[in-house]
Amino acid sequence: MLTLEHISKTFNPGTVNQKQALCDLNLEVHKGDFITILGSNGAGKSTLFNAIAGSFIADSGRILLDGRDVTFLPEHKRSGEIGRLFQDPMKGTAPSMTIEENMSLAYLRTAKKGMGFSRITRTDREWFRAQLARLGLGLEDRMKQPVGLLSGGQRQALTLLMATMVTPKLLLLDEHTAALDPGTAEKVLNLTKEIVEQKQITCLMITHNLASSLELGNRTLMMDAGRIVLDVAGQERSGLTVQDLLDRFKVGAGKQLDNDRILLSAQ
Repeated sequence: MLTLEHISKTFNPGTVNQKQALCDLNLEVHKGDFITILGSNGAGKSTLFNAIAGSFIADSGRILLDGRDVTFLPEHKRSGEIGRLFQDPMKGTAPSMTIEENMSLAYLRTAKKGMGFSRITRTDREWFRAQLARLGLGLEDRMKQPVGLLSGGQRQALTLLMATMVTPKLLLLDEHTAALDPGTAEKVLNLTKEIVEQKQITCLMITHNLASSLELGNRTLMMDAGRIVLDVAGQERSGLTVQDLLDRFKVGAGKQLDNDRILLSAQ
């Protein structure tokens, strides 16, 4: 479904700030996979997502989506097939535009490419309202209000809905609940699981929570220094404990995991 072959990326080459963010990385994602991804800051997790989304062109290697080579396809052309949520709830929506206008943009980009707001029908608006009602946040009665008036949790839930209104081939979740309070984060995460399962969306999710990385989805990756050092799934994964993950990371990376945020999640 998604194939990354020998992907490498170095930022600021030839300078004192040179950093190799991805190092000859290979990854095969199967249709229906829900993959959780762990790693310290600088391990290459978000850079991996940027490579998949087309935020930059990799220095080497190629990327295939459903068998089609998208290596040199720009980000805006991939966005119709790849949905993405960021850690910052302020990303993914236009704050000065209304909820309805934001949803219209997301819908037109994927379902009715090239059409303007004038082509949004009454039926479309009724469908938007029904989709918003699923969130249980009362947003269906606020469709004419600017998105900038919403709380972080409401915006993140709206962004999730916008990214999946028209089912994407791939959904990238970059710690999309990390900036929310615990109660709101749990609600958004439950909504995520519901939508991904219902629509059978292939999904990659970055997390810093060791327990969640084993509880969610069907496969877990751990990254270090731009490489995938652990890839477990199926029966092998179901029998793992948090300590097992830490032990396997040490073997794969040649060092202990030293990210306090991840380690605290294990306590």
